[in-house]
Amino acid sequence: MRVPLKWLSEYVDLTIGPKELAERLTMAGVEVAEVITAAGEWDGITVGHVVDVSPHPNADRLVLATVDLGGEQQTVVCGAPNVAAGQKVPFARTGARLIDGRTGEHTVLRPAVIRGVESAGMVCSEKELGLSEYHEGIMVLADDAPVGVPIASFLGDPVFDLEPTPNRPDLLSIIGVAHEVAALTAAPVRDPSSEYSAARKPIKGRVQVQIDDPDLCPRYVAALIDNISVEESPAWMQERLMAAGLRPINNVVDITNYVMLELGQPLHAFDLTRVGGRKIIVRRAHAGETLILLDGAEQKLSADMLVIADAEAPVALAGVMGGLNSEINLNTTTVLLESANFHGPNIRRTAGALKARTDASNRFEKGLSPHLPPIAAQRAVKLMVEMCGGKAADGIIDVYPGKRKDIRVTVTQRRLHALLGMELPVARVRQVLSSLGFSCRWVPPDRFVVRVPYWRTDVSIADDVVEEVARIIGYDELPTTRLRGALPPAQPQPRRDLRTRVADILAGAGMQEVITYSLTSLGALRKVVAPEDLSVDAPLRIANPMSQEQEYARTSLRASLLRTLADNVRRRDEFTALFETARVYLPRPGDLPDEVETVAAVITGRAPGRWGEPEGEPAGFYEAKSYLDMLLGRLGVSAEYAETADYALLPGRAAAVSVDDRRIGLAGQVHPRVASQFDLEAPVAMFELDLDALLPHVAGPRRYQPAAPYPAVEEDIAVIVNRDMPGARVQSIIQAAPLVRSARLFDVYSGPQVPPGKKSLAFSISYQAADHTLTDEEVRRQQERILTRLRGEVGAELRG
Repeated sequence: MRVPLKWLSEYVDLTIGPKELAERLTMAGVEVAEVITAAGEWDGITVGHVVDVSPHPNADRLVLATVDLGGEQQTVVCGAPNVAAGQKVPFARTGARLIDGRTGEHTVLRPAVIRGVESAGMVCSEKELGLSEYHEGIMVLADDAPVGVPIASFLGDPVFDLEPTPNRPDLLSIIGVAHEVAALTAAPVRDPSSEYSAARKPIKGRVQVQIDDPDLCPRYVAALIDNISVEESPAWMQERLMAAGLRPINNVVDITNYVMLELGQPLHAFDLTRVGGRKIIVRRAHAGETLILLDGAEQKLSADMLVIADAEAPVALAGVMGGLNSEINLNTTTVLLESANFHGPNIRRTAGALKARTDASNRFEKGLSPHLPPIAAQRAVKLMVEMCGGKAADGIIDVYPGKRKDIRVTVTQRRLHALLGMELPVARVRQVLSSLGFSCRWVPPDRFVVRVPYWRTDVSIADDVVEEVARIIGYDELPTTRLRGALPPAQPQPRRDLRTRVADILAGAGMQEVITYSLTSLGALRKVVAPEDLSVDAPLRIANPMSQEQEYARTSLRASLLRTLADNVRRRDEFTALFETARVYLPRPGDLPDEVETVAAVITGRAPGRWGEPEGEPAGFYEAKSYLDMLLGRLGVSAEYAETADYALLPGRAAAVSVDDRRIGLAGQVHPRVASQFDLEAPVAMFELDLDALLPHVAGPRRYQPAAPYPAVEEDIAVIVNRDMPGARVQSIIQAAPLVRSARLFDVYSGPQVPPGKKSLAFSISYQAADHTLTDEEVRRQQERILTRLRGEVGAELRG
């Protein structure tokens, strides 16, 4: 919202400078994003007086304009169709910096010879001055513009560019800003006059207004003005509109825009002769209806859009834009003026759906007061009577089906002091609220009864009123105190803590953490999840997805990780290990999905070589398992691996991960069929864990145990077991022995020296006692006990 200070000063005295005023408004919650001045941008441009216009000797469409600059005259070539003797115009001398009317780029004006005539200067358009996009003619200044003075001193008054919060539609008006300035500077507000004399018979009977959908249009006001003469607006109005960022069109349209900027209420003017049956019907659009808007675009309307229709068809899109079939033109003599209140969310949806956001829709969508329409209508009628030669019909039509009462709020002194942290005199509170337009009555012994002004739709409860007091007094004036009382105890969050701990462990192991979107597409899920799983348990679909790529809540992290991995390996050909900790959303019949904390990782490339080799083998099952073993070991969890089948993993290289016979995840090598869909050519290993299932098995804090001062004894043992026997089962039995400090599987063999259906598992076992050095006999006896238990539990035999 652009607020020209010259225009603002008409309603409130500006007793402080622009810089200080901008700072005080911003500190009060009315952000001034920029103070716009044109003093430096318009160097070399002055006010000129066109004293003569003569034909160009060598061109039919060009003229020679002689411009008096106050003590000197310049004759320049001009192609504008509206240049005429007697006009006051902005004149740019050679060397002035302008905006090129054709390209929109900044340029420096240089002397030129046009069709044989030298032209050392230019009469400027609005676009060339950067005021608007209008370039079809020169800019004509007000008659009182002083000749020869810099244009910046005449047009270059400071302009505040405000960025109001969405709950303050009143700040999208000059009057709304004036109330803020008045409260901050203790100056009174002067409301614009809306008094006029009706010179025609009453409007009642000449026009009918009917609201079919009051839920979308709470109030509709119509006024009628005859004898209208459509022409250019006065220069002062054009200047104000341009300073506020709007382009002048004609006096009728300019008045509707002017009042919108002044009071914040959008208006629309219809040519009454083009309104069928002289009847206005506010209704939802019919299915299949179309409307050509003022911008020339034909829009197909849906049944949830509100239209302004006559007795035959729509003539405007309510709250957004008028229709081409009822627009004001040079032949218009009778204007039907609309000033209405519309349902904000509906206007926002309509403007968004049709990509037709306008200044009007921007205001309506924020929720305007239903008390504004008659005030704005009367103000606009007054201006049309004065500026268009109009004759106003007596009265207005005001259809207001559900009249709303004024809002009154009770604020106790106790609540005021509790929120502000300080006590304020009753007189000070009343003075602050009155300066903002609130009426405030003190009811002894301890409360204020506050009536909220109609334009403040954001105030409805006591705390809102307290905020108004705090804003105007100044947040920097509120006392600063230390926190009092005991801090609340920390609430345990084991799920979050485990997720953070897992991320720290994997990052410490050299993996790179990634964060991807929780939403995905059905196509991406089909690449990594079996089709039958998706058909049985369909993922949750978002009601209004931003795109097809973010339409469903993901049930797996696989697709996101593989796509991210592919993006990375395309840019670097080296060992890459990525992981993500996030939630997946598993469908539940008739309920919201189950949100499961999950960690997943993918690994590709050749790991660094060992024993002096330049590089190791391509990443496969054992790379994924090594990271997983490291993670589980750091968490104090002992897991078992068992062969399994999974749609996304290669058969024979996929293992289910279980703890205490409960499956918590899986590890394996991604199937080439799946990897190729993500343009991954090298082998890819992966693992994933259900952190919610893992959480009960995570060990608590580790306690310090002193290192044993006695040496360990290292022994190797090889046993023959059935081929389907998991090595982890054998290893767990060995590690359960009292003197065994650790056991590590280092060889698996099946071949000629092993019976059919069997395999050999070789373990390196470390024996150690905490209180003495073990003897060979003690180690031998312990090994015999281990072998006895292995024979009994898994049928193992010592390999000879």
